[in-house]
Amino acid sequence: MKRRERTRQLIELGGLVAKADLIELTGDDRAVILGLLVESAATLRGESREQQLMKWRRRGRRAFSAESAEAI
Repeated sequence: MKRRERTRQLIELGGLVAKADLIELTGDDRAVILGLLVESAATLRGESREQQLMKWRRRGRRAFSAESAEAI
């Protein structure tokens, strides 16, 4: 069961990369996408972690809201 859960998680995370338009915006350059993620992780290790999490959480919630509003 753990393997299925892990597979589902990876698929969902890939979907988030797609929803953020990172595939199109980077020309599907996986090194660039990984670089973006590594840079984000470095930011989260810094002193501004909590502020950055709040900022990204707001943006993410707005993106989810906009997506659900478009589906209507």
